[in-house]
Amino acid sequence: MPAGCFCHPVVIVGAGLSGLALAYRLERRGVRPRLLEAAPRIAEPWRRRHPQLRLNTHRRFSRLPGRPLPRSAGVFAGRDSVIRYLEAYARDLASPIECGVSVSRIVPGGDGWCLETNIGEIKARHVVVATGRERVPVIPDWPGREGFRGRVRHAADFGSLDDYRDRRVLVVGAGNSGVDVLNHLVRQRTRRLWVAVRGGTAILPTRLLGVPVQRLSGVINCLPTAVADGLLAMTERFAFGDLRRLGLPRGEIGAATRLARHGVAPAIDDGFVRALERGRAIVVPQVVAFEPRAVVLEDGRRLRPDFVICATGYRPGLEGLVGHLKVLDDRGIPRGQGAESFPGLPGLWFLGMQPRLFGQFQAACRDSRELARCLLRS
Repeated sequence: MPAGCFCHPVVIVGAGLSGLALAYRLERRGVRPRLLEAAPRIAEPWRRRHPQLRLNTHRRFSRLPGRPLPRSAGVFAGRDSVIRYLEAYARDLASPIECGVSVSRIVPGGDGWCLETNIGEIKARHVVVATGRERVPVIPDWPGREGFRGRVRHAADFGSLDDYRDRRVLVVGAGNSGVDVLNHLVRQRTRRLWVAVRGGTAILPTRLLGVPVQRLSGVINCLPTAVADGLLAMTERFAFGDLRRLGLPRGEIGAATRLARHGVAPAIDDGFVRALERGRAIVVPQVVAFEPRAVVLEDGRRLRPDFVICATGYRPGLEGLVGHLKVLDDRGIPRGQGAESFPGLPGLWFLGMQPRLFGQFQAACRDSRELARCLLRS
């Protein structure tokens, strides 16, 4: 580092679940990291989610280290409860959290790293990128989409349920976010409700024999992938029977394998499957194109929805930040995360980039513990 230039021991880029959890772990061991958050306030991604959002994970498993979710949040906390929880968690940290500070590029510099930000250059011995796996919503570039006269939204911008009353709605995708949207839509009086499915699905019940399925996730996560695939498939079939009878295709690979390879977590049902059984929602083939007044399906059918909700995934959007360091795979995901280091790039870390069966909160707790130990040994 240049003479006279202050070098922070740890800079965390992103003050979401993982960044806050790591800051707490480090503080407990006498290290105060500096947190840089691009959003103007804490929990901004949660504020942008639809007001009906509830966690799929049980309250017991939806906490960061050192602070449980209050019982008033309910068994499955809603969006506003999560926001209040994260605001309180951030207030209790001693580490400085600088909102409105965006990092555009991270480059090696001397014995550490140089972060190019909108407030100038920041030096750090260790940099932890914790900006989140789902930072940038993705909508496929279907032919004709720009000329479609209906409304196209990503699931991240679902909005209020009132928008969809007496409307024809097409949800594209039956993964985790797609089924979450559908769980809400089946409670609204829509004119028509379709779900377009491309590949196989994996859907789990919220509870099994009265027990929250989330309680089993820690055990399942420790099993070999092939065994976990079988157990998840058995759970789905026990809860719902063969979903192919409702038009949902079976995946070519198991749910645990799909999570490991493609980062797609199983969906959690809260009314969607029953709506399929009652004909309130209808499964259709994948979307291939748009026309001004219609959506074209793979089998040639044309639907005329008022709304198309794209539950088509997210990406981290890290290419500009670290793409030049060759640490991302072909999906833009870091090749290592948590306590995994990169050869020739000491002091660069990623946190919160790997989805887990046991949910985002538990992942933040576990991975931050391991990374904090690693940073303190460095």
